[in-house]
Amino acid sequence: MLVSEASSSAIVPVFMPTDSAKESSADADRELVRRAQAGEMAAFDALVVKFSPRLYGMVYHMTSNREDTNDLLQDIFAKAYRSLPRFRGTSSFYTWIYAIATNMTLNFLKKRKRRAAWSLDDIDTGIQNDEAMIDIGHAANPRHQSDVNELQKKLNEAMQALSDDHRAVVTMFDIQGIPHAEISKILKVSEGTIRSRLFYAHQQLQGHLEEFIR
Repeated sequence: MLVSEASSSAIVPVFMPTDSAKESSADADRELVRRAQAGEMAAFDALVVKFSPRLYGMVYHMTSNREDTNDLLQDIFAKAYRSLPRFRGTSSFYTWIYAIATNMTLNFLKKRKRRAAWSLDDIDTGIQNDEAMIDIGHAANPRHQSDVNELQKKLNEAMQALSDDHRAVVTMFDIQGIPHAEISKILKVSEGTIRSRLFYAHQQLQGHLEEFIR
């Protein structure tokens, strides 16, 4: 099972499908899960292909490191495959696999913090050269692109300065557009807690980025 890296890791919100599209997608997921549970590997591979880009985005914005993200994504899907026989469909597959990914990423971050060598210098700066972050219309304006790169660097650093729990809700709500109710199910905390964490995280981010948002 091979998980490929997403084509873009820029911090931008994703498009959220309509309710009818979500229902249709959930039905398709249930059918793929049923077939995968029956032993059809191609069905599970289809789930991997479908969910890899969004899970990659979530894990990357939590870790800010491509190598760690790729390793984690492999582990996440491996655990999901092993756990698939126990999936009963009481929640959507989407919620179920996001919960696995979030828990594994948070556990990884706790372990990484215990490594004395880790610091903000380890943040992957490759995002600054991501095609999605290069303003083609201002390609001939190095000063403008430099400002964009500096903002992205500051945003990465501000995200890493948040606690793991606060970074998780910012990643899911502000970057990936997941509703409060869905995040509540994924993290297994109340919607009030989600809103409280978001409020605090936004205050912290504004403080770090004050010079850019004045």
